[in-house]
Amino acid sequence: MTQVLTETADRLLSLAVPCYNEEESVRNTTVRLVQAFRERGLEVELVLVDNGSKDRTGAIIDELVAEGLPVVKEVVPVNQGYGYGVLRGLTRCRGKFVGFICADGQVEATDVAKLYEVLLNAKTPKLVKVRRRFRMDGFKRKIVSIIYNGFANVLFGGLGTIDINGNPKLFPRAYYERMNLASRDWFLDAEVMIKARRLGLPVFELNVLGQMREGGASNVRGSTIWEFLVNLARARFGRLGPAEAPAVPVSGGAPAARP
Repeated sequence: MTQVLTETADRLLSLAVPCYNEEESVRNTTVRLVQAFRERGLEVELVLVDNGSKDRTGAIIDELVAEGLPVVKEVVPVNQGYGYGVLRGLTRCRGKFVGFICADGQVEATDVAKLYEVLLNAKTPKLVKVRRRFRMDGFKRKIVSIIYNGFANVLFGGLGTIDINGNPKLFPRAYYERMNLASRDWFLDAEVMIKARRLGLPVFELNVLGQMREGGASNVRGSTIWEFLVNLARARFGRLGPAEAPAVPVSGGAPAARP
């Protein structure tokens, strides 16, 4: 059951953090984020989603909750994709500002806090995100990223970024509620950017150094690029309207069926 809003909700950032077999990174990522926000006097809530993990991820999240950190646990019994985990986490977010971030620690916690300060102090609504200027990826992955980002920007007339999958992505709750996000796979990042453009929500990017994973293995498969391209084509030709029905139930309901 979602907790009652507190007096700090107007300044609270709620972050959905999908965790799939992240036992090596979830604790360090969580502790560093909480510390970085506290050092700047910022309010943060982390909704850690045990996204069908088969390792100790869920048990570690339980420990973090028991230690009194600003953590909420959400459980997806069987993994249905990165996007589905994010969407389930977002249903538990209480803050006036919401967003999502991976649990792998590839973006410095201090950069996440700086990014939120930009959103919190903005005079007009914005979507703020990171742009990984110096990524520690292999040559092949860099080429794939260039092709994908270029293709997406051509199809949709410019999305305000050349790092579509860079996250965290943070934005006002009011815009999240209008997006009606639906993607259950890695295309969720692109869906957010596409719908932000359709809603007239400006994009601000903070240049950061992309770090190596904190631990564990990446869950991006070789076939992911094909998923991206197919989804881009579907979105471009009318399969991603601005007012779809919500894709996942509010926490506590049964998981949505696959399309």
